[in-house]
Amino acid sequence: MAGSHEEAVRIVYDGWARGDFRAGLDVFDPDVEFVMGRGFPEAGTYRGTEELARYTRGFLEPWSQVAIELEDLVSAGDNLLAAVRQHGVGGGSGAATDFRYFQVWTFRDGRVFRLENFRERAAAAAAAGLEA
Repeated sequence: MAGSHEEAVRIVYDGWARGDFRAGLDVFDPDVEFVMGRGFPEAGTYRGTEELARYTRGFLEPWSQVAIELEDLVSAGDNLLAAVRQHGVGGGSGAATDFRYFQVWTFRDGRVFRLENFRERAAAAAAAGLEA
C-alpha cells in the first residue's frame, strides 16, 4: 500500500512542479484537512476539498509563476514526509522567491486525509512518526 501512496504523491508533485495545482485532486479525501502551520502566511486548518480549493486560489493569485518541487520523500506507514522547494515570481513585484519546507501526507482508506505543512524538519518528522 505504501508504494501506491508514494506513487500518488509523486504524481501530485510532478504536476505542482509544472505549476499545475489541479494535479492529483482525486487522491484527496472529500473531508481532507489541509494545515498551514505557524510561520506560514494564512496559517490555519482548512477542511474539505472546497476550502482547500479556495485556499489554493488565494495562494496562487499574487504569483505570475509558482511551483512546488519534491526534493525527498520518506515513508512512515500511512504517512509520507516530503521535503519540498517552492519557488516563484511575484505578479506585481516581479520578485523571485525560493524556500524549502516540509509536508506530511496522511492517508486513510487510500486517500489523503490530512496534508500538513511545517517549516522545520524535526516537527514534520515527529508528526509523521519518524525520528528527527
